[in-house]
Amino acid sequence: MSGRLALRMADELDPTMVKTARTTFRILEAIKARDEATVTELTDEFDLSKSSIHNYLKTLEHEGYLVREGNSYRVGLRLLDLGGYARHKQRIYQSAKEEVTKLAEETGEMTNLLVEEHGRGIYLHRANGEQAVTSDSYIGHRVHLHNTALGQAIMAHLPTERVDEIVDRHGLPEATKNTITERDELFERLERVREEGVAFDDEARLVGLRCVAKPIVNKEGEVEGAISISGPTSRFQDERYRTELPEKLESAANVIELNINYT
Repeated sequence: MSGRLALRMADELDPTMVKTARTTFRILEAIKARDEATVTELTDEFDLSKSSIHNYLKTLEHEGYLVREGNSYRVGLRLLDLGGYARHKQRIYQSAKEEVTKLAEETGEMTNLLVEEHGRGIYLHRANGEQAVTSDSYIGHRVHLHNTALGQAIMAHLPTERVDEIVDRHGLPEATKNTITERDELFERLERVREEGVAFDDEARLVGLRCVAKPIVNKEGEVEGAISISGPTSRFQDERYRTELPEKLESAANVIELNINYT
């Protein structure tokens, strides 16, 4: 989505939002999507003059949120301070990070901790075992909920009205041929996740990657996030995929829930 279209859609949704503040964040997101960007490139993307874009960039650079390299700007590390602080204040991060890391060591695979915010999934912690494969995800990465085992584990324990709100806002975009793209099918999957207590992702977001996830639920019955083990389809087969890894997740989830509820 172009910056110009995003701004216009935001105006239609809520005309009371502060336009300059919204534009500032859209510019940051546009630079992130490109890795780096020039004044000219951003002028082409946004409905603003070169001088206006230049003013935004200079302000963000002065405040430490952008770094200039030649004629290009890239995202600065001051944003890491905000993100690191936000993660540190998450109760589930403090309660789960050690268990997620232990899971990676025990299984040799990639393990993850995800929470939901504004209808998207946010990776709070990740750990890699000796055999872990690389993927496009990283701490802070935002993903759709419907096409990941982590997201489905969370959605299965949200009120139906909340799930509808998320789908209405973010849709059910197709990532692979295995992605759920129909609302009825999604609700059927979430019912199965509730019954089985575990969610499976069979190449629904990334081709070649499978994932098993468990929700983390507090004593009030509210879902706080989800943990998962991910790996290549070649290693995630049969009993290991359907029984062994879910059992390891169950044990880890139990410890995390105790930490959340009684620490």
